[in-house]
Amino acid sequence: MASVVAQCHYIFGLRTGVINNICYFDEQTVIFPCGNNCVRYNIDQRWQRFIPGSTEKSQGMQALAISANRRYLAVSERGEKGTITVYDLQHEQSRKRKVLSGGEVPVLEFVSMAFSPDSKYLIGQAGAPDWTLFYWMWEKQKVMASVKTTGSTNPINQVSFNPQDNTQICVSGNGVFKLFRYAEGALKQSNFLKLESQNFLSHTWMSEERVIAGTETGRLLVFESGDLRWEMSVTTKPATQEADRSDRMTDQSVDQSIKHFRPSILHSLQLERRKITAITSYSKGFACSAGPGTVCLFEKTEEKDNYRKTREIRIPADPCSNEPSHAEQQEMVTLCISPSEETLVTSTDRGQLYSITLSSAEMSKGEQAHFEFLSHSFHSNIITGLSICIRKPLIATCSLDHSVRIWNFETNVLELHKEFQEEAFSVALHPSGLFILVGFSDKLRLMNLLIDDVRTFKEFTVRGCRECVFSHGGHMFAAVNGNLIHIYSSTTFDNLLNLKGHNGKVRAIVWSTDDSRLVSCGMDGAVYEWNTLNSKRESESVLKSCSYTGVTISPDAKTIFAVGTDCTLKEIQDCQILREVAADDVAYTTIAMSRSGRVLFAGTSIGTVRAIKYPLSTQKDWIEYQAHSGAVTKMVITFDDQYLLTVSEDCCLLIWKIIDKEGRGLKRDKDITYAEEILITKSDLEEKNQIMMELKTRVEELKMENEYQLRLKDMNYNEKIKDLSEKFVQEIESLKTKNQVLKTEKEKQEMSHLEVTREVVEKHSREQQDFESTSNQKLMLEYEKYQELQLKSQLMQEGYERQLQAMEDSKGRALEELTLFYEAKLQEKMLMLGQDESRQQMREFEESKKQMEEDGDREIQDIRIKYERKLRVEKEINLRLKGETGVMRKKFSSLQKDIDDRNVEIEKLRVEQQKLRGVIKSLEKDILGLKKEIQERDETIQDKEKRIYDLKKKNQELEKFKFVLDYKIKELKKQIEPRENDIKEMKEQIQEMEGELDQVHKRNTQLELNITELKLKLKATDKEMHKETQRVRDVEALVRRFKTDLHNCVGFIQEPKRLKDSIRELYDHYVQQSDVVDIVGVDADIQREYSRQREHLERNVASLKRKLAKDTEVHRTENVKIMKENVSLIKEINDLRRELRLVRTQVHDNKSQSGISKKKLSSSDLTALTSVSHSTDLCVPIALTSVSDSTDLCIPIALTSDLCIPIALSSVSP
Repeated sequence: MASVVAQCHYIFGLRTGVINNICYFDEQTVIFPCGNNCVRYNIDQRWQRFIPGSTEKSQGMQALAISANRRYLAVSERGEKGTITVYDLQHEQSRKRKVLSGGEVPVLEFVSMAFSPDSKYLIGQAGAPDWTLFYWMWEKQKVMASVKTTGSTNPINQVSFNPQDNTQICVSGNGVFKLFRYAEGALKQSNFLKLESQNFLSHTWMSEERVIAGTETGRLLVFESGDLRWEMSVTTKPATQEADRSDRMTDQSVDQSIKHFRPSILHSLQLERRKITAITSYSKGFACSAGPGTVCLFEKTEEKDNYRKTREIRIPADPCSNEPSHAEQQEMVTLCISPSEETLVTSTDRGQLYSITLSSAEMSKGEQAHFEFLSHSFHSNIITGLSICIRKPLIATCSLDHSVRIWNFETNVLELHKEFQEEAFSVALHPSGLFILVGFSDKLRLMNLLIDDVRTFKEFTVRGCRECVFSHGGHMFAAVNGNLIHIYSSTTFDNLLNLKGHNGKVRAIVWSTDDSRLVSCGMDGAVYEWNTLNSKRESESVLKSCSYTGVTISPDAKTIFAVGTDCTLKEIQDCQILREVAADDVAYTTIAMSRSGRVLFAGTSIGTVRAIKYPLSTQKDWIEYQAHSGAVTKMVITFDDQYLLTVSEDCCLLIWKIIDKEGRGLKRDKDITYAEEILITKSDLEEKNQIMMELKTRVEELKMENEYQLRLKDMNYNEKIKDLSEKFVQEIESLKTKNQVLKTEKEKQEMSHLEVTREVVEKHSREQQDFESTSNQKLMLEYEKYQELQLKSQLMQEGYERQLQAMEDSKGRALEELTLFYEAKLQEKMLMLGQDESRQQMREFEESKKQMEEDGDREIQDIRIKYERKLRVEKEINLRLKGETGVMRKKFSSLQKDIDDRNVEIEKLRVEQQKLRGVIKSLEKDILGLKKEIQERDETIQDKEKRIYDLKKKNQELEKFKFVLDYKIKELKKQIEPRENDIKEMKEQIQEMEGELDQVHKRNTQLELNITELKLKLKATDKEMHKETQRVRDVEALVRRFKTDLHNCVGFIQEPKRLKDSIRELYDHYVQQSDVVDIVGVDADIQREYSRQREHLERNVASLKRKLAKDTEVHRTENVKIMKENVSLIKEINDLRRELRLVRTQVHDNKSQSGISKKKLSSSDLTALTSVSHSTDLCVPIALTSVSDSTDLCIPIALTSDLCIPIALSSVSP
């Protein structure tokens, strides 16, 4: 046997199609089927233990059941003879305890099972066509009873035990809801309901007598003691999110009626799909599925028989998916609640496991509750690609579910997950673990593995790439396109080589360790070895009778191993097949060799994995492991020879630990240290840094706020504590005083109560003695009466007994006399009749006897003659047949030879048939791909045709609208003409008002001239003021300079001569003779002139103010009249404008609805509509307010379509 063995280490996936495919072992551990195994998965510590499936020829698991004490697991398997295997879960290796079958009854499968409450009995529902229910005492493998539960047309979906009674069983199915009871060695039906119209998909026991069942139509039916009590529906109105989503799906160009129609269809379809596929009970009530992606929680109400829906839990949308809403459409298959009722776990029809803590679901009353993945998101369709890298412990897989997933085989977690629009056929990880190559149905894409995303970097025009592999150095990669192999550069992305030679599709390619050679195999039965430098074929091996599916190469690149449809493993060296190892009529699908070259691993079409010892021997020198439930599609060994990875058509990824027979891992040539670097885009990094900075600042702000608020609270609390402490001290003192007062009162009351109680006790004792004496006298009297009555009753009873005895004696005598009289009469009559009949019968008997003897003699003679003739004929026939048997023996020997020859030909044809089946399968896959493309194109064409038809209809409706709108426009024109006449009259009134306004203008201009003169005078005075201020500044500067020079002179105070000279220089520099003479006279004259001019200006200003006051009083009355008239006219004009605007908006709306953008209204119609709005010049009153003059002016303004508003302009003079 092989010295190297494989051991199941970890598995990702869930096997669908198994009934009750998840159950709790304890609070942290769940059990679910995966591949051809059952997995015990610890949710907290994330470890797995495996329960291997049956090694016999079974066709896969059908159902699971766990006992009430969580110790035993029952697994039913389909086959030629369906079996149920019971495992002991408390045993470390989950030891197999018993195997149960239907005995003499032929059973192909058991569709549902259940353990009894005490775990001693097991029921199993057999499938079609008999639908027999078996009742075992499973530890003794004894069938206690069996019964046929339904007909062939009504399948059974679930069976279960009453949780408090081993003898009562519930069976539900399509039109079937029956209760059976085990009694007297048989199962007897205890209820008889006619429910043919209901398809019961699931049920659960709520109590000893109550069962709740869910139907295909979303109805919940409650049965008590086998009778229907009430029913309800789980269907509810769709959430607002769903309604919005369905509204978004509608096309914006479609009419409003279609927009409202489409969501209603979606809603009705969703309601139709609300099947109750799973239901489970717990202490508060029960949980049931309510259509795609939804679970409802029901709790008991205060009323006895009612339940109300408390919560709705949904599967969340998948953000990594191309269409996130697809995750919400998964159908619930199984619901399971943990033993402590803290967690709800569910499995779906797409092979996903979700969980939610019930406490969190109940707490989030206002928000929508959502499930979370129990462990990771799994593949939901066939896994087509598998790849690993050197620098990181990563696994890449791709599947027909349009997803690419990156797993970590050291931490056993899902690192990345992304879904695309197209199906993924192949995948390859770059040796660095930073890039990934994925072959889609339309293109081959090279993508970057970022920290949280997979982004396309480069696309290659290779359609339907079924195989792609990076070289070990990572500088090249090979991609298969049908029967061609393209080799590209990983740095320049140039197409370096195209390897042509295969006549059929290439199914596998592998690089040598030094990347100098590439080995490929295909459906044409060819295995080629290519030189990757010059694209030449180094060696070849062609066997047309075999379609190859997998190939690998030895570490020294001298030997090639290939597997195919002929059920053999071939060792090829130097273009020759050295050795062929048969596989026991099982086709190998893929093969891999360890880096050490010690062992070969092969995957089979039935899902098993074989470890084959190398060098190969002609004997069956392998170990076979139960792995998957479907064909193994890909197989890879990690670069350190520590793990074997396999993927299959059952959507599972299985990680095997490669160990030797002692259980130790294989020795490594050198320790591999995995890299930790990751890729991230610059924009993402900047965004994250910015977010971090914002969060840091936010944290600092919050800290400051919190500190400030804490200080404030401390201050407030300290103040409150002081106030409260003072209050409490006062209250304590007051309470102490009250307490003392109450104590004194209590002592007084106790003394009074003691006296009262003494009196009451004495009174009570007296009354009691009196009552006892009276009652004793009454009792004596009653006793005497009772004795008298008893004597009377005894005397009466004795009298009646005597009378009864006398009556019985008289009746007995009368009966005896009657019987004797009638017996005597009967004997006389019998004697008379017997004598006559006996004589006549004797005569008839003798005559019949004679006739019978004569007839018998005749028949005997006839029969002798007949059988003598028959004997002669038989002897002749016997002689003839002896001769014919001799001839037939000779013919038989010749035919036997022909049959042997034919059998040899049939075996040859079988081998060819297997090859052809492989070819047919590959062709069917290609056909399916093409059919999908055709269907998608047909759907797009149909959608476009529908849209064209809808637009044509809409166009017809819009033409009708146009005709109606044209008619309305004509009517509106007729209405506009009288209003235009009113506008003309108002224009004339405005012109008259403009004349009056001109006069007002003239008066205002005169006043403005006066104001300008005063302004000029003010400017002159301002200039003189500026000159004086300048002089003052010059003098101040002179004084400053003088002070500095004087300060310098003070420095010579000890030297009189120099001091004298410096003072003279100061005098000469700052003092002039003319200034000294004129200063006194000039100052007096300037002062007088300034005061005189000031007085004159003040008088002028006062007189102007008086004039302004008079003018304002004169013009104010006139201005008020004009303003009132203007306001009334403006109101009328505004009303007309509003009406005109309403008409124009109606016309505009009608035009926009008609959708005719290019066609406009005729120019005559438009001018008639717009002449009113563009050609009218209206006068608007504008109040110009100033300090000097408050007169109001009326300014003509050309109005367009806007409203006319009085405007107040205030100008303030400086």
